[in-house]
Amino acid sequence: MPGIWTRHPRYAILVAIALLSSLYLLLPYSAPTGGIYTLRDSTLPARVQRSIAIYDKLLKDRQGLIKKFGPSPKDIALFPPDTAPWPPYTVWDFFPAAFNCPHEVERLGALGDGGKWVCGLSRVAQKEDCVVYSFGINLESSFESEILQGTDYCEIWGYDFSVKSFGPEIPTSRAHRTHFRPVGLAGADKHGPSDDPPMYTLQTLMKENGHKHIDILKIDIEGWEFETLTTLIKPYIESGEPLPFSQLQLEIHIWNKSFEDFLGWWEMLEAAGLRPFWTEPNLVYLNYNKQGTPDLAEFSFLNIKGSHNVFLQDPKSVHPHAPPVH
Repeated sequence: MPGIWTRHPRYAILVAIALLSSLYLLLPYSAPTGGIYTLRDSTLPARVQRSIAIYDKLLKDRQGLIKKFGPSPKDIALFPPDTAPWPPYTVWDFFPAAFNCPHEVERLGALGDGGKWVCGLSRVAQKEDCVVYSFGINLESSFESEILQGTDYCEIWGYDFSVKSFGPEIPTSRAHRTHFRPVGLAGADKHGPSDDPPMYTLQTLMKENGHKHIDILKIDIEGWEFETLTTLIKPYIESGEPLPFSQLQLEIHIWNKSFEDFLGWWEMLEAAGLRPFWTEPNLVYLNYNKQGTPDLAEFSFLNIKGSHNVFLQDPKSVHPHAPPVH
């Protein structure tokens, strides 16, 4: 038997390579520890640019759909009546979540009402300065709980003037990474002695907390998102500065809006760099309002502007032994 390897050394080399390859594939992968970040992805910029190109095409398609059923925005109904010619659309068809998250997408939190779709939680799993803001708790914190359980360092600042704390889903072992205040989010600061409930702007809360950037921002404020986000976003558009958050989970309540008004508001979000990567109609609401229209929808956005978005860019400071991600 030894003679075979002596006469045919190439066989020995091939067998050795095969054995080493099998051993490498079978060994469990262990990510290096230490440092703030452990991920680099050389293919990420190309995937992001491809997503931007796909979304840019959608913008042209939207204008075509408006001309088809309008021909101007003021001529379009949010939800066409059940009469001839029965145009085949609803308002939500003009605003699909056409941007591709370049990482895994998962629904965090309870199935049904309470959960939110998040892009690339793995990107902040070991991020030591991970910051999450959550507006609208309503005693249901399954979303926040899963973020705490899926990350090592993320801290969550929660706000809701209608309750006194996070919901019971927050694990006691991770409660030290949560901070709650019974105040609301608004487009203007109103938190004097006579203001009830006290309302704060996002900028004021961030300043009080010593934050310059938020990784994940969740907003569910029952229709006030239009006024609040308009006041928040317009100064950033005018100054050319990027929004101070990377990812936004937002429930939209389209009550008493016209298509023209909603289009203008949505285009403001896009002008600020927000791109929707996931949407989900609120069918729980529709089930209990069977004679109504599907006015509520969950949307998840990524912010494509700025240089602090770990979901779209590799961090500048990376552990020296971190492996590339393909």
